[in-house]
Amino acid sequence: MQENFVTVVTEDHETTCWGCGLRLLLASYTPIYKCGWCGAITNPNTCKRESKCFQLRRLRDRSFVCILIIFMLFLICGGVLTVYPVVFSISYFYGIIHCTITMILSVTTLSTFSLAAFCCAGTPPNMTWGSYPVVGKGSLENYTFCHYCSKPKSPRTHHCRSCGMCILDMDHHCPFIGNCVGAANHRHFIAFLISAVISTTYVAIMSVYTGFHIWPPLTYRSLGRLNESGADSGFIAMKEIIIAFFSSAVHLSLRGLVLVYLFVSSVSVEIGLSVLLWQQLSFIYEGKTYLTQLSSQGDDAVGDRDCRNLLRFFGCPYSASRYLTSFSNSIKRHDK
Repeated sequence: MQENFVTVVTEDHETTCWGCGLRLLLASYTPIYKCGWCGAITNPNTCKRESKCFQLRRLRDRSFVCILIIFMLFLICGGVLTVYPVVFSISYFYGIIHCTITMILSVTTLSTFSLAAFCCAGTPPNMTWGSYPVVGKGSLENYTFCHYCSKPKSPRTHHCRSCGMCILDMDHHCPFIGNCVGAANHRHFIAFLISAVISTTYVAIMSVYTGFHIWPPLTYRSLGRLNESGADSGFIAMKEIIIAFFSSAVHLSLRGLVLVYLFVSSVSVEIGLSVLLWQQLSFIYEGKTYLTQLSSQGDDAVGDRDCRNLLRFFGCPYSASRYLTSFSNSIKRHDK
């Protein structure tokens, strides 16, 4: 004997799809529904308002941007004014090369930073919504409604409450550029990190090179102790060198103190930016962003890890093997 089970809905309510405007009859306990016509996803119980601290967050981000620009200009100007007299005194040819490299790195770093900070991070595509005769079937598939912007939000879009807008392919909001990192400025952000890492490395190298020529001579307290034999001779020698090094640092000129500061600050910034750059390239290699990585931490699914993700990100949609194959085929046709 076959039994049929029927579920009876005691309370129904009528709602309207925000995507196409169709009237739907849903159970009262339905928290989220997906329209069968346009594919839009709606949460009728969601009611959000923009935070009143929006202006304070924008002011905080812009302050960080100003501080970072001043810091970069100090590194550039301080490095040039401190290093170039010593380099030109050693060799005029080396001085010209140093000035050329400094100018290229400075322009590249400041331009990529400005593009990442002041360009729009990427707005989602404009979609027609709210009217059944206009919205096509499935045109808003998996779209949700942003209650902050009062606009459709695509599956690859996140709302940034610091910027006050929805960002396409949002990776994260970076307070140091005062902007989100999204589809429109992600390349500029990566280019800035690469340029900044190279620039700080060059500043550290030139600081050590210049400091080697202007550092006061080392004076050892007891040269005889350096010639002692035994298991502790290496430790004693290293201790004497360190003491002599810091003793001579007391007699450093103002130029030498600036070089020490440039070296310490450049190495510190280089370490932090290198870690951030490695993290960003790892996400790009996995075909993810920082936000998608956070949302998928509880899932077992793993994205496609491939170097072609990096090539596509940097504007090269095809692999290098395709270009090599085309090049070899052209050579064969030329030989025939």
